[in-house]
Amino acid sequence: MPGVLHAFTHTIDGRAATSPTSFDVFNPATGAVFAQSPDASRAQLDQAVAAARRAFGPWSRLSFQERRTCLFQFAAAMRGQVEELAQVLVREQGKTLAECRKELSFVPLQIERLASIEVSGEVLRDDDVGRIELRYRPLGVVGIITPWNVPVGIAIGRIIQALYTGNTVVQKPSPYTPLATLRMGETARQVLPPGVLNILAGGNDLGSWMTEHPGIDKISFTGSVPTGKKVLAGASANLKRVTLELGGNDAAIVLDDVDPKAIAPQLFQAAFANCGQICVAIKRLYVPEKIYDAMCEALAEIARSIKVGDGLDPDSQMGPLQNKMQYDKVLGILEDTRRVGARILCGGHALDRPGYFIAPTIVADIAEGTRLVDEEPFGPVLPVIKYRDVDEAIRRANDTRYGLSGSVWTNDLERGAEIAARLEVGTAYVNQHHIPDATVPFGGAKESGLGREYSALGLKSYMEAQVVSIAPPR
Repeated sequence: MPGVLHAFTHTIDGRAATSPTSFDVFNPATGAVFAQSPDASRAQLDQAVAAARRAFGPWSRLSFQERRTCLFQFAAAMRGQVEELAQVLVREQGKTLAECRKELSFVPLQIERLASIEVSGEVLRDDDVGRIELRYRPLGVVGIITPWNVPVGIAIGRIIQALYTGNTVVQKPSPYTPLATLRMGETARQVLPPGVLNILAGGNDLGSWMTEHPGIDKISFTGSVPTGKKVLAGASANLKRVTLELGGNDAAIVLDDVDPKAIAPQLFQAAFANCGQICVAIKRLYVPEKIYDAMCEALAEIARSIKVGDGLDPDSQMGPLQNKMQYDKVLGILEDTRRVGARILCGGHALDRPGYFIAPTIVADIAEGTRLVDEEPFGPVLPVIKYRDVDEAIRRANDTRYGLSGSVWTNDLERGAEIAARLEVGTAYVNQHHIPDATVPFGGAKESGLGREYSALGLKSYMEAQVVSIAPPR
C-alpha cells in the first residue's frame, strides 16, 4: 500500500465531520507527506463539547455494568481492526509493524481490563449519630490530549477510564499521528451512543482551546513537561480537574551481583523499545565500577546487531524517530556528547538515507552536567554512568526534576526492594522496567506529572468524591 487512500474524518456527535482546512501527515521513514488530516476549527470543538454535554446525562445514568457491556462491544470492534490500523500506524508513527500490531492488540485488552475494575464508595461511619457515606459521581465532559509516541495505546486508556466512570469525552490526538486515532473514532461510531466519544484532530491551537473551554470539566494530558505546565495554566481559569502524565528521565541502577551479559538484553529492550520514545524507557543507566566495562560492551554488542529501517520492512528491528523536531533534538544532544569528550561505543550518527533514522547509540564515560544525562533525550541513545557505591548512585539518580519511574537490577530481591523504595519516582521496579498495567496506579513524582491513571485510584480521579451525611430522625 504506497499511500493511505482513506478519507480521514473527525467524529462529532456520532457522525463523520470534515473541515475546510487540513494539514500534512508525514511518514517518518521517508520524511515525505503521505496523507492529509482534517484540521478542526474552534466552532467544531464547540459542537463536540455540546454533543458530549448532551450525551452526558443518559450515559452517566447507566450503571457500571451497562457501560461495561457497551465498552466490551467497542473492544470487540477494535479487535477486528488491528491489521488495518497497524498499516496506518506504522506509516504515521514509524515504529515497526510488529510494534504497531502489539500496540493495537493491546487496545481491546486494555478496554476489557479497565472496564472490569470495581469502583465503589464506602461507609465512613454508621452509628447512633448517623451514617456517612463516601460516593463517587462522574465529572461531566473530559478533554483528553495524547502524544505521538504510542498514539492509540495511550489514548484508549484515558478514554475508557473516562467513559467507564460515566463521563463523555472530547479527545485530541497529536497532529504528528492523528490518523489511526481518527480511524478508531470511526469504529466507535458503530457501537457507542452519539456524543459519548468525540475525536478531533488539530494543532496546538486546538489543545489550547480545549484546556480553556468552559464546557470541559477535566483535562487528561500526556506529553512534555513544558506543555503540561501550559495545560495546567490554561485549565486553571475555571479550576478544571487535571491529570498530567509528563516526561521522565528514568534511571536504572545495576548492582554488582548481576551478570552483565545476562541482563543486557532486558536493559537494552527497556531503553530502546520504540526507538527510545517511551516515557518510562530507561534514559540513564548507573553501573558499578566492578562490572562497568563488561556492561558497556554487552550493550554495545546488542546495539551493533540491531537492524534499523522502515517499519514496513519485516527485517527491521527499530524504526526512525517520529518527527524531524525530535530527530534534530537528538542529533543536537549527540553533538554535545561529542563536545564533552564522552566515549561513543557505537552509533552516534544519523543514517545516510531519507527519513529520521539514528543508529542505536551507547555512550560511556559520561556524567551529570551534560545534555544527554540531564535532559530526556527521547531517542535511541543510552548513557552508561559509572558509580562507586550504591548511596552515591541513588543520590545521583534522584538529582533531577523528573520522577516518573526507575528501577534496580540485582539478584538480591530484598536489597533491591529497599533501594527501589528510595528512588523519588511514581513507580519503582526491581529487575524490570516496563509499560504500566491497567490494574496498577501510574503517574509521576516531581515535574513528571500530577495525579494517577489506571486502577481504581485512577478511575476515581475521573469522578468527584461526594460525602453523603445522613442523620436519623429526631
